[in-house]
Amino acid sequence: MNRIACRRTPNVQPLHWLVMITIAAMFAAYSEDAAAETHGAEPQIELLLGDVSMNKLPFIMALEDGIYARNGVNVVPKFTSGSVEIIRKSGVDVPDEYIASRNAKPLVKIGGATPHLTRLVMTAGAWDPLILGSTHAESRWRIVGQPELEGPEDLKGKRIGYSGVGAVTHYMAISFAEHMGWDPYFDWSMMGNALGVESLEEGHVDAIIAPELHATMAVDAGYKILADLGDYKLPVAGSSFLFDREWIKENEDTARRLVKSYVEAIALLKTDKEATFRTLRKWFQITDDALLEHFYQEAEKLPSKPYSPVAGLKKMMQIYDSHEMRKYTVDYFYDDSYIRELDESGYIDSLYE
Repeated sequence: MNRIACRRTPNVQPLHWLVMITIAAMFAAYSEDAAAETHGAEPQIELLLGDVSMNKLPFIMALEDGIYARNGVNVVPKFTSGSVEIIRKSGVDVPDEYIASRNAKPLVKIGGATPHLTRLVMTAGAWDPLILGSTHAESRWRIVGQPELEGPEDLKGKRIGYSGVGAVTHYMAISFAEHMGWDPYFDWSMMGNALGVESLEEGHVDAIIAPELHATMAVDAGYKILADLGDYKLPVAGSSFLFDREWIKENEDTARRLVKSYVEAIALLKTDKEATFRTLRKWFQITDDALLEHFYQEAEKLPSKPYSPVAGLKKMMQIYDSHEMRKYTVDYFYDDSYIRELDESGYIDSLYE
């Protein structure tokens, strides 16, 4: 079996290295165990996970605990080539068999709504997905920067790193600057292709917009949390349930069972710590009790009722306003009927009784 090669890089601290090992072990676990769970009469659905990170945990738990199978869907997870390129910069090398084809058009994906919808209005022939729910409708990442900076006010005039234009990190940089009363393009410098710790280490940026995994690695490497974006409660169109519009027309029942599986997996994560820990130990190879608790506290922030990120979509349309964007209304981008059906029937509440 091919295993992921982790390339040790200079100045890698113990926890930083441990986190990279956990990601590598996740892929190894999938190779050995999860493939056996994806057989069956139902057509196989390739579920694209938009980044290699801990926030994909419930969608792995749905596979690990048989939730997909109980709901009659045959799911295999894969990661996008773009997300793999980013995590490789931190020293984790993902084998090709776990990477979706760069040119493949997804049918179902868990990923940021913001990048997909900005591509829709900026890139010819871009995928046009329908959002059926989201686990990231309110800011909860961090801004991590050089240790000499004292707080968020010190970011004015500095260089802030993000992944790419239209990505959630780019959106958050603009949204945070506006919240501070700054001009996002002239009161600081926004630097693309600068999400990882190496951008701080090499002095390319003064701070980065950091999702959970990247923030953990940066802090352990000696950098400082300058702002917890969760304190600001900014609307976000982040990690969403993205479905191909044409596919869903012919597969509405399958889509409904997938959304039900997602809701059940979130409830399992939030109500059964030991089940969550089992998946973390098996897939992520985390055995340290303190680290397990840390990641569980982050995972618990997921909403029990993952409605679409409507406020974040409206803000996204404002930030990326253009001639093409104005052809759309916010209602075009999402359909909350699947989550509402589960909510109004009392089913979601019953999962927490």
